[in-house]
Amino acid sequence: MPDSSLYPESLENIIQTFARLPGIGRRTAERLALELLEWPQGSLDEFGEELQTLKQKITPCTQCGNFAEGNLCVICSSPQRNPEQICVVEQPTQIPVIEKAGCFRGQYHVLGGRLMPLEDVGPEDLRIQELHQRISDQQVEEIILATSSDVEGEATANYLAEELKDYKLNITRIASGVPVGADLSYADSATIAMAINKRSNWSAK
Repeated sequence: MPDSSLYPESLENIIQTFARLPGIGRRTAERLALELLEWPQGSLDEFGEELQTLKQKITPCTQCGNFAEGNLCVICSSPQRNPEQICVVEQPTQIPVIEKAGCFRGQYHVLGGRLMPLEDVGPEDLRIQELHQRISDQQVEEIILATSSDVEGEATANYLAEELKDYKLNITRIASGVPVGADLSYADSATIAMAINKRSNWSAK
C-alpha cells in the first residue's frame, strides 16, 4: 500500500471521509477509496447521486418511526403484519436485528432514543405520545418492550410499563437472552429469537 502522504488531496479526502464511518479504520478506508477509482464513471455518478439524495429519500415512517421511503415503511405497509402486536425499540437500527431472528410478525414502534436524565433526555423527547395514539387507533393487544438491557434501557422499559398500565393490553419484556448491559443493536439473531419467544409479562408492574 502506498504511503498516505503520496495520495492526491482529492483521494485523501475520500479516504478520510470513509475513515469517519463506524468500524472503518485507515487501511480499510484506503482500500474502499482505491476501489472507487476502478469503478466506471457511470457507476460513480449513480453512487454520488444516491448519496446526495439519501436524506431526502429516507424519512421516518409516519406510523412507527422506522426508516421509510414514502409515508410508511415496508413493515407498516405490509398486510401480513399483525397490527395488534407492537414491539417497542429505541432506534430503527434495532428493527433489522429482530427481523433477522424471524420470530416476530407484528409491527414496531421506534422511540427515537431512551431515557437518559444525565443527558437531559426525558419522556417528552421520546415518541411516547405517538405510542399512546397507536394503542388507541389500532386496538393493540400486546406491547413488547424491546429496549436494551443496560441501565437506560431498563429504566425506559420500566417507565413505559408504568405509563401504559391502564390500558387493557398485555405488556411484556424481552427475556434475558440479551446479555445484561448489552445494546440490542449488536445482539445476534438466535439471541433475539430466544428473548422474544421467552418474553416475560410486565402488565402487572
